Amino acid sequence: MYEYVKGMVAELTPTYVVVETGGVGYFVNISLQTYSSIGKLKEIQLWLHHIVREDAEILFGFYGKEEREIFRLLIGVSGVGPNTARMILSSLASGEVRTAIMQDDVHRLQNVKGIGLKTAQRLVVELKDRVIKTTDAVTATGEPSLTGLRDEALSALIMLGFGKQAAEKVLMGLLREQPQMILENLIKEALKRL
Repeated sequence: MYEYVKGMVAELTPTYVVVETGGVGYFVNISLQTYSSIGKLKEIQLWLHHIVREDAEILFGFYGKEEREIFRLLIGVSGVGPNTARMILSSLASGEVRTAIMQDDVHRLQNVKGIGLKTAQRLVVELKDRVIKTTDAVTATGEPSLTGLRDEALSALIMLGFGKQAAEKVLMGLLREQPQMILENLIKEALKRL
């Protein structure tokens, strides 16, 4: 029903944000991943997932569309509710969740508080094909893939005079550590390590 909300940050905690827009404050549940992305920003846009229940209407907000897509995949699995999905996205970055599912890494998913062996296995079994399809779709819609991001950063570093092999090695290490890193931060971190 709601696609996104854009406005001023009226209140921010690690679990929710109040976004004021048009004189109305919207209480939006968030993950630690989104909390970190918001940081010190005064004005934000969050992609929403709206849940309607008999006794409540609940908004979950995400700094990026990929995180929202992973959230929606997670809550589609039997036994995984919105709060469990939010816990997963607070413990692992969207890219880490996607990678864990694609690589059958049940142990990594099981390390999230509240996720047992059976739930972790169910996540892998039920979501593996869907995650692969959405990964292809995200790449096709123009959001940079990790390969595209690495290539852009590599090109920039080579233009700055760094050797291709050294730069490539540093970039691959950074992307393994933080697959959600944006281009600007990736280049900055690489410069620190070269």
